[in-house]
Amino acid sequence: MLIGPISKNTMFRKILFISGFLILVIVGALTFICALDHKSDPDREYNALFYRHTKIFAPEVPEKANFSGESVPLDLIYVREAFEREIFASTFMHSSSLMMFKRAHRWFPVIEPILKKNGIPDDFKFLALAESNLLNTVSPAGAEGYWQIMKATGQKHGLEINDNIDERYNMVKATEAACDYFRTAYSGFRNWTLVAASYNRGMNGLDRALEKQQVASYYDLFLNDETSRYLYRILAIKEVYNHPVKYGFYLRESDFYKPVPCKQITVDTPIENLPAFAKRQGINYRILREMNPWIQSYTLPNKTHKQYIFLIPQEGALSYKTVMKKVTVPDHFFNDTLKIHEVH
Repeated sequence: MLIGPISKNTMFRKILFISGFLILVIVGALTFICALDHKSDPDREYNALFYRHTKIFAPEVPEKANFSGESVPLDLIYVREAFEREIFASTFMHSSSLMMFKRAHRWFPVIEPILKKNGIPDDFKFLALAESNLLNTVSPAGAEGYWQIMKATGQKHGLEINDNIDERYNMVKATEAACDYFRTAYSGFRNWTLVAASYNRGMNGLDRALEKQQVASYYDLFLNDETSRYLYRILAIKEVYNHPVKYGFYLRESDFYKPVPCKQITVDTPIENLPAFAKRQGINYRILREMNPWIQSYTLPNKTHKQYIFLIPQEGALSYKTVMKKVTVPDHFFNDTLKIHEVH
């Protein structure tokens, strides 16, 4: 009588065991297949990493801004949006903005005292950054040098420009010429914001636009895209430069380009062979051109016996090596207002 029930229970347990085993096998097989499928799809893994690690946030736009002490009307929607556009550009064009910081460290100490001596607001140093990012470049329109000066404008403001010499590439003389322009423009506009805008549009062009549109402020003008963006770009460069940490830039003192210590040699006679002249100074022609980019050829005719000042590295070619070692606080963060634990 006991054989029947025991057999049925045993069989039921066997069926349950086999069913469970089959379920485990199926689940395991599916898991294995899925794993193989996932492993064989590198694109899916790559995209997952992208979504996991890429995070872009909109930087905060300041509530107040000014150019040379003149307030920017950020309560006007089109002014705020134009400023925001340039803040975004300066924040996310990382390579350009990094080079801005690095070059400014070398050239601002040269530009700032010249602006001050000429009574030009310090904010105009950011105009030079907006123009050339402190590189001796040539624009499609033919403007050249650190301050992007047209040939006729440069000659009008006292610069020598010919086949042998182009003083638009001399930082000191080009800055003096730019200051001469700013002073002239200010005598007409009596407003530094309009002076800066006129550097892009031209004094006559800006004056005509103000008259035709019957307004007195740059921020009320309807202009071409380049001039419309011009002041906002300067303002954005100023904001990011003055608050780098706020916009995600952490630069140490060791990251900046240092000025090369130089001595001055005054020459008032012709130089027939500038490479040979460079050798006599303990450098080569490449270094001579690096330090004196206003030189445009291999000779200096100088028939009028004009005085030219050459910058020569104090220690010759060795100066280019020693300047890289002169970092007093290599881990100091530029304009860093955060606590050190927040940096990490």
